[in-house]
Amino acid sequence: MENMEKIKNLKMPKGSGRAGAGLGALLGAAGLGIYTLSNCLFNVEGGHRAIVFNRVVGIKNDVYAEGTHLMVPWFERPIIYDVRLRPQQISSATGTRDLQTVNITLRVLSRPKPTALPQVYRTLGLNYENRVLPSIITETLKSVIAQYNASQLLTMREAVSAEVRRRLTTRASYFNIDVDDVSIKELTFGKDYTQAVESKQVAQQEAERAKFWVERAEQEKKSAIIRAQGEAESAKLIGKAIANNPSFITLRKIEAARHIGQVISRSNNRVFLNTDSLLLNLSELEVGKAR
Repeated sequence: MENMEKIKNLKMPKGSGRAGAGLGALLGAAGLGIYTLSNCLFNVEGGHRAIVFNRVVGIKNDVYAEGTHLMVPWFERPIIYDVRLRPQQISSATGTRDLQTVNITLRVLSRPKPTALPQVYRTLGLNYENRVLPSIITETLKSVIAQYNASQLLTMREAVSAEVRRRLTTRASYFNIDVDDVSIKELTFGKDYTQAVESKQVAQQEAERAKFWVERAEQEKKSAIIRAQGEAESAKLIGKAIANNPSFITLRKIEAARHIGQVISRSNNRVFLNTDSLLLNLSELEVGKAR
Protein backbone atom coordinates (compact mmCIF):
# COMPACT_ATOMS: atom_id res chain seq x y z
CA MET A 1 0.00 0.00 0.00
CA GLU A 2 2.79 2.34 0.80
CA ASN A 3 4.38 1.71 -2.62
CA MET A 4 1.10 2.51 -4.39
CA GLU A 5 0.77 5.77 -2.51
CA LYS A 6 4.36 6.67 -3.45
CA ILE A 7 3.65 6.03 -7.14
CA LYS A 8 0.54 8.19 -7.00
CA ASN A 9 2.44 10.97 -5.36
CA LEU A 10 5.11 11.00 -8.11
CA LYS A 11 4.88 14.02 -10.43
CA MET A 12 5.92 14.13 -14.11
CA PRO A 13 8.62 16.59 -15.06
CA LYS A 14 7.34 19.85 -16.41
CA GLY A 15 7.27 20.01 -20.28
CA SER A 16 7.36 16.24 -20.91
CA GLY A 17 3.64 16.13 -21.88
CA ARG A 18 4.02 18.93 -24.36
CA ALA A 19 7.00 17.19 -25.98
CA GLY A 20 5.06 13.93 -26.43
CA ALA A 21 2.12 15.78 -27.93
CA GLY A 22 4.41 17.62 -30.33
CA LEU A 23 6.08 14.38 -31.43
CA GLY A 24 2.73 12.75 -32.06
CA ALA A 25 1.55 15.72 -34.07
CA LEU A 26 4.74 15.62 -36.10
CA LEU A 27 4.36 11.92 -36.83
CA GLY A 28 0.72 12.41 -37.76
CA ALA A 29 1.59 15.26 -40.08
CA ALA A 30 4.34 13.18 -41.70
CA GLY A 31 1.98 10.25 -42.21
CA LEU A 32 -0.69 12.52 -43.64
CA GLY A 33 1.88 14.07 -45.96
CA ILE A 34 3.10 10.67 -47.19
CA TYR A 35 -0.49 9.50 -47.73
CA THR A 36 -1.41 12.69 -49.54
CA LEU A 37 1.71 12.59 -51.72
CA SER A 38 1.20 8.95 -52.66
CA ASN A 39 -2.43 9.60 -53.61
CA CYS A 40 -1.71 12.81 -55.47
CA LEU A 41 0.37 11.05 -58.15
CA PHE A 42 -0.54 8.49 -60.81
CA ASN A 43 1.59 6.90 -63.54
CA VAL A 44 0.72 6.29 -67.19
CA GLU A 45 2.72 3.44 -68.74
CA GLY A 46 4.01 3.33 -72.32
CA GLY A 47 1.32 2.68 -74.91
CA HIS A 48 -1.41 3.96 -72.56
CA ARG A 49 -3.37 7.15 -72.05
CA ALA A 50 -5.33 8.35 -69.01
CA ILE A 51 -8.37 10.45 -68.27
CA VAL A 52 -9.45 11.70 -64.83
CA PHE A 53 -12.84 11.42 -63.17
CA ASN A 54 -13.66 14.29 -60.80
CA ARG A 55 -16.41 13.91 -58.18
CA VAL A 56 -17.56 17.46 -58.83
CA VAL A 57 -17.36 17.96 -62.62
CA GLY A 58 -17.30 14.34 -63.81
CA ILE A 59 -14.98 13.23 -66.62
CA LYS A 60 -12.42 15.87 -67.49
CA ASN A 61 -11.68 16.57 -71.13
CA ASP A 62 -7.92 16.38 -70.63
CA VAL A 63 -6.02 13.33 -71.88
CA TYR A 64 -2.82 12.48 -69.99
CA ALA A 65 0.13 11.05 -71.92
CA GLU A 66 2.85 8.73 -70.63
CA GLY A 67 4.53 9.74 -67.40
CA THR A 68 3.64 10.82 -63.83
CA HIS A 69 0.81 13.29 -63.21
CA LEU A 70 -0.89 15.07 -60.29
CA MET A 71 -4.47 14.71 -59.07
CA VAL A 72 -6.56 15.65 -56.04
CA PRO A 73 -6.87 12.70 -53.65
CA TRP A 74 -10.33 11.24 -53.13
CA PHE A 75 -11.92 13.89 -55.35
CA GLU A 76 -10.26 12.49 -58.48
CA ARG A 77 -9.27 9.06 -59.81
CA PRO A 78 -7.46 8.12 -63.04
CA ILE A 79 -8.92 5.86 -65.77
CA ILE A 80 -6.24 4.16 -67.87
CA TYR A 81 -6.75 3.13 -71.51
CA ASP A 82 -4.53 0.88 -73.62
CA VAL A 83 -4.17 2.70 -76.95
CA ARG A 84 -1.98 0.08 -78.64
CA LEU A 85 -3.26 -1.95 -81.58
CA ARG A 86 -5.22 -4.99 -80.46
CA PRO A 87 -6.54 -7.80 -82.68
CA GLN A 88 -10.20 -8.62 -82.87
CA GLN A 89 -11.29 -11.79 -84.69
CA ILE A 90 -14.90 -12.19 -85.84
CA SER A 91 -16.45 -15.17 -87.67
CA SER A 92 -19.68 -14.85 -89.60
CA ALA A 93 -21.79 -16.90 -92.01
CA THR A 94 -23.24 -14.81 -94.82
CA GLY A 95 -24.59 -15.14 -98.35
CA THR A 96 -23.04 -14.22 -101.70
CA ARG A 97 -24.72 -12.58 -104.68
CA ASP A 98 -25.36 -16.00 -106.26
CA LEU A 99 -27.02 -17.19 -103.01
CA GLN A 100 -24.12 -19.34 -101.80
CA THR A 101 -23.35 -19.61 -98.09
CA VAL A 102 -19.83 -18.61 -97.09
CA ASN A 103 -18.17 -18.82 -93.67
CA ILE A 104 -15.67 -16.01 -93.31
CA THR A 105 -13.31 -15.08 -90.47
CA LEU A 106 -12.08 -11.50 -90.31
CA ARG A 107 -9.11 -10.23 -88.29
CA VAL A 108 -9.19 -6.54 -87.38
CA LEU A 109 -6.50 -4.41 -85.70
CA SER A 110 -8.10 -1.48 -83.86
CA ARG A 111 -7.56 1.01 -81.05
CA PRO A 112 -9.44 3.95 -79.53
CA LYS A 113 -8.62 7.46 -80.67
CA PRO A 114 -6.34 8.91 -77.94
CA THR A 115 -7.76 12.41 -78.26
CA ALA A 116 -11.35 11.17 -77.91
CA LEU A 117 -10.95 8.99 -74.79
CA PRO A 118 -13.31 11.11 -72.63
CA GLN A 119 -16.08 10.64 -75.20
CA VAL A 120 -15.27 6.92 -75.55
CA TYR A 121 -15.60 6.47 -71.80
CA ARG A 122 -18.86 8.41 -71.62
CA THR A 123 -20.50 6.39 -74.41
CA LEU A 124 -18.85 2.96 -74.34
CA GLY A 125 -16.81 2.61 -71.15
CA LEU A 126 -13.63 0.58 -70.86
CA ASN A 127 -15.01 -2.49 -72.66
CA TYR A 128 -15.57 -0.60 -75.89
CA GLU A 129 -14.34 -3.40 -78.20
CA ASN A 130 -16.95 -5.97 -77.19
CA ARG A 131 -19.71 -3.38 -77.25
CA VAL A 132 -19.18 -2.10 -80.80
CA LEU A 133 -16.79 -4.09 -83.00
CA PRO A 134 -18.63 -7.47 -83.23
CA SER A 135 -21.82 -5.85 -84.48
CA ILE A 136 -20.32 -3.41 -86.99
CA ILE A 137 -17.85 -6.02 -88.33
CA THR A 138 -20.64 -8.53 -88.94
CA GLU A 139 -22.85 -5.92 -90.60
CA THR A 140 -20.02 -4.68 -92.83
CA LEU A 141 -19.09 -8.22 -93.86
CA LYS A 142 -22.65 -9.06 -94.89
CA SER A 143 -23.05 -5.87 -96.93
CA VAL A 144 -19.75 -6.38 -98.80
CA ILE A 145 -19.94 -10.14 -99.40
CA ALA A 146 -23.45 -9.76 -100.87
CA GLN A 147 -21.93 -7.81 -103.80
CA TYR A 148 -19.69 -10.67 -105.02
CA ASN A 149 -20.22 -14.14 -106.42
CA ALA A 150 -18.66 -17.15 -104.73
CA SER A 151 -16.01 -17.49 -107.44
CA GLN A 152 -15.13 -13.78 -107.19
CA LEU A 153 -14.42 -14.13 -103.47
CA LEU A 154 -11.59 -16.51 -104.35
CA THR A 155 -10.11 -14.54 -107.24
CA MET A 156 -10.67 -11.02 -105.81
CA ARG A 157 -9.79 -11.64 -102.18
CA GLU A 158 -7.55 -8.55 -101.89
CA ALA A 159 -10.23 -6.28 -103.36
CA VAL A 160 -12.81 -7.68 -100.94
CA SER A 161 -10.50 -7.01 -97.97
CA ALA A 162 -9.90 -3.45 -99.15
CA GLU A 163 -13.62 -2.79 -99.49
CA VAL A 164 -14.34 -4.22 -96.04
CA ARG A 165 -11.58 -2.07 -94.55
CA ARG A 166 -12.86 1.11 -96.20
CA ARG A 167 -16.41 0.62 -94.95
CA LEU A 168 -15.39 -0.60 -91.52
CA THR A 169 -13.03 2.37 -91.02
CA THR A 170 -15.83 4.79 -91.83
CA ARG A 171 -18.30 3.03 -89.55
CA ALA A 172 -15.87 2.68 -86.61
CA SER A 173 -14.94 6.37 -86.77
CA TYR A 174 -18.47 7.20 -85.57
CA PHE A 175 -17.54 5.51 -82.29
CA ASN A 176 -14.05 7.13 -82.10
CA ILE A 177 -12.28 3.87 -82.95
CA ASP A 178 -9.38 3.70 -85.42
CA VAL A 179 -9.13 0.63 -87.68
CA ASP A 180 -5.55 0.11 -88.92
CA ASP A 181 -5.75 -3.23 -90.73
CA VAL A 182 -8.36 -5.71 -91.97
CA SER A 183 -7.56 -9.15 -93.37
CA ILE A 184 -9.58 -12.21 -94.33
CA LYS A 185 -8.11 -15.04 -92.28
CA GLU A 186 -10.37 -17.90 -93.39
CA LEU A 187 -12.87 -18.35 -96.20
CA THR A 188 -14.90 -21.55 -96.63
CA PHE A 189 -18.04 -22.38 -98.57
CA GLY A 190 -21.00 -24.61 -97.89
CA LYS A 191 -20.98 -28.35 -98.51
CA ASP A 192 -23.18 -28.18 -101.62
CA TYR A 193 -21.04 -25.54 -103.29
CA THR A 194 -17.83 -27.42 -102.48
CA GLN A 195 -19.21 -30.61 -104.05
CA ALA A 196 -20.33 -28.66 -107.11
CA VAL A 197 -16.85 -27.18 -107.54
CA GLU A 198 -15.25 -30.62 -107.21
CA SER A 199 -17.66 -32.08 -109.77
CA LYS A 200 -16.89 -29.25 -112.16
CA GLN A 201 -13.17 -29.81 -111.80
CA VAL A 202 -13.58 -33.54 -112.45
CA ALA A 203 -15.66 -32.82 -115.55
CA GLN A 204 -13.04 -30.39 -116.84
CA GLN A 205 -10.30 -32.96 -116.31
CA GLU A 206 -12.28 -35.61 -118.17
CA ALA A 207 -12.92 -33.18 -121.02
CA GLU A 208 -9.21 -32.39 -121.23
CA ARG A 209 -8.41 -36.10 -121.22
CA ALA A 210 -10.90 -36.77 -124.04
CA LYS A 211 -9.44 -33.87 -126.01
CA PHE A 212 -5.98 -35.36 -125.57
CA TRP A 213 -7.09 -38.77 -126.89
CA VAL A 214 -8.75 -37.14 -129.93
CA GLU A 215 -5.61 -35.16 -130.73
CA ARG A 216 -3.51 -38.28 -130.24
CA ALA A 217 -5.72 -40.28 -132.62
CA GLU A 218 -5.46 -37.53 -135.23
CA GLN A 219 -1.70 -37.50 -134.93
CA GLU A 220 -1.53 -41.29 -135.25
CA LYS A 221 -3.77 -41.10 -138.35
CA LYS A 222 -1.50 -38.53 -139.95
CA SER A 223 1.53 -40.60 -139.02
CA ALA A 224 0.05 -43.71 -140.59
CA ILE A 225 -0.77 -41.81 -143.79
CA ILE A 226 2.72 -40.39 -144.01
CA ARG A 227 4.23 -43.85 -143.31
CA ALA A 228 2.09 -45.47 -146.00
CA GLN A 229 2.99 -42.76 -148.50
CA GLY A 230 6.64 -43.26 -147.67
CA GLU A 231 6.43 -47.05 -148.10
CA ALA A 232 4.59 -46.66 -151.39
CA GLU A 233 7.18 -44.24 -152.67
CA SER A 234 9.94 -46.56 -151.46
CA ALA A 235 8.36 -49.56 -153.21
CA LYS A 236 8.00 -47.50 -156.36
CA LEU A 237 11.64 -46.50 -156.28
CA ILE A 238 12.76 -50.07 -155.58
CA GLY A 239 10.68 -51.34 -158.51
CA LYS A 240 12.29 -48.82 -160.82
CA ALA A 241 15.75 -49.76 -159.55
CA ILE A 242 15.12 -53.48 -160.17
CA ALA A 243 13.73 -52.80 -163.61
CA ASN A 244 16.74 -50.73 -164.54
CA ASN A 245 19.34 -53.03 -162.93
CA PRO A 246 18.56 -56.58 -161.68
CA SER A 247 21.74 -56.50 -159.61
CA PHE A 248 19.86 -54.31 -157.11
CA ILE A 249 18.37 -57.47 -155.56
CA THR A 250 21.81 -58.97 -155.17
CA LEU A 251 23.02 -55.81 -153.42
CA ARG A 252 20.12 -56.02 -150.99
CA LYS A 253 20.97 -59.69 -150.25
CA ILE A 254 24.55 -58.72 -149.42
CA GLU A 255 23.35 -55.97 -147.07
CA ALA A 256 20.93 -58.39 -145.34
CA ALA A 257 23.69 -60.98 -144.91
CA ARG A 258 26.02 -58.38 -143.45
CA HIS A 259 23.35 -57.29 -140.95
CA ILE A 260 22.66 -60.88 -139.88
CA GLY A 261 26.37 -61.54 -139.46
CA GLN A 262 26.78 -58.45 -137.23
CA VAL A 263 23.89 -59.51 -134.99
CA ILE A 264 25.20 -63.02 -134.57
CA SER A 265 28.75 -61.80 -133.88
CA ARG A 266 27.51 -59.91 -130.81
CA SER A 267 25.81 -63.00 -129.41
CA ASN A 268 27.40 -64.95 -126.52
CA ASN A 269 26.59 -68.28 -128.19
CA ARG A 270 28.58 -69.56 -131.12
CA VAL A 271 26.40 -70.26 -134.19
CA PHE A 272 27.38 -71.73 -137.52
CA LEU A 273 25.30 -70.83 -140.53
CA ASN A 274 25.55 -71.73 -144.14
CA THR A 275 25.20 -69.32 -146.99
CA ASP A 276 21.57 -70.26 -147.53
CA SER A 277 20.72 -69.16 -143.96
CA LEU A 278 22.48 -65.89 -144.60
CA LEU A 279 20.44 -65.43 -147.77
CA LEU A 280 23.74 -65.37 -149.60
CA ASN A 281 24.87 -68.02 -152.07
CA LEU A 282 27.70 -66.62 -154.04
CA SER A 283 27.44 -69.36 -156.65
CA GLU A 284 23.88 -68.30 -157.48
CA LEU A 285 24.50 -64.55 -157.44
CA GLU A 286 24.21 -62.89 -160.80
CA VAL A 287 25.91 -59.61 -161.01
CA GLY A 288 25.06 -57.61 -164.05
CA LYS A 289 27.81 -56.24 -166.15
CA ALA A 290 28.32 -52.59 -165.89
CA ARG A 291 27.09 -50.76 -168.93
